[in-house]
Amino acid sequence: MKLQDEINKSEGFGNLDHLANQIVEGFISGMHKSPFHGFSAEFAEHKIYNNGESTKHIDWKLYAKTDKLYTKRYEEETNLRCHVIIDNSSSMHYPKLKEQSLSEYNKIGFAALATASLMKLLKKQRDAMGLSIYSEEYEYYLPEKGSERHFQLLLHQLEETLKKNPQQRKTETYTYLHQIAEKVKRRSLIFLFTDMFQSNEDEQRLFEALRHLKYNKHELVLFHTFDEEKEVNFDFDEAPKRFTDVETGEVIPLYAENVKEEYQKEVKRYMKHLAQMCLQYRIKYVPVNIHDNFNKILTTYLIERQKFK
Repeated sequence: MKLQDEINKSEGFGNLDHLANQIVEGFISGMHKSPFHGFSAEFAEHKIYNNGESTKHIDWKLYAKTDKLYTKRYEEETNLRCHVIIDNSSSMHYPKLKEQSLSEYNKIGFAALATASLMKLLKKQRDAMGLSIYSEEYEYYLPEKGSERHFQLLLHQLEETLKKNPQQRKTETYTYLHQIAEKVKRRSLIFLFTDMFQSNEDEQRLFEALRHLKYNKHELVLFHTFDEEKEVNFDFDEAPKRFTDVETGEVIPLYAENVKEEYQKEVKRYMKHLAQMCLQYRIKYVPVNIHDNFNKILTTYLIERQKFK
């Protein structure tokens, strides 16, 4: 699946202009009408040095050529830094598909498409984006930048992630969220896409890792990603089935109808508990069904961006 083609056709991205106008009307245009003159890596222009100003940014090479003092003036590359984290464990590749497409994708496909859509919006806003992907290892890391080349690297990595179908790959969330937290140095808006299926870690250690992501005043949004039809409603036919844990390989034969009611109660209880825990730790909890469009993802970004100070 070519993400560049898919996101241009997607319903969520098709509503991008409408979302931006309705949710942050005037905010983006007001921010970008004039450049921000910080001191970033992108050189913009010179201005004449005035007595009393700091000499830190004097262009001495230009002084040697012109015998006049000028300071380097910079246009701020970005207004916000965003880091997206994707859980790439085996459970995120459910349901198993022969091929990802816009009409049919699984949890990792949804996360990749949502991230690519966010990337398009971040570019429009002149914001920087970084990316981390983990499973039972820390698979990929790219720090936050806002250049066109950087976004192409991100897009390529998302496409490469979709090509793989890992087998029995567990989620080492606790370990790698701590490592990611150490890498994201400057204050950022962090988005985490995960189905919150953990096989080894206890809940307290998981939330300690999530809390670590809020270190240094980061804002954290947890996109709890799931297939509502199967994973929440447990909507299977009455035929006997062998249910396999894709991360451990454990097999349980059963009739879905026999456990459906109790299963639904447990899942709803679990999701309610997650929401309460996130509220306690001041983490924004956003449940997302992969069969919905991307509007909730994009709207959350625009709202959180406006609140980000």
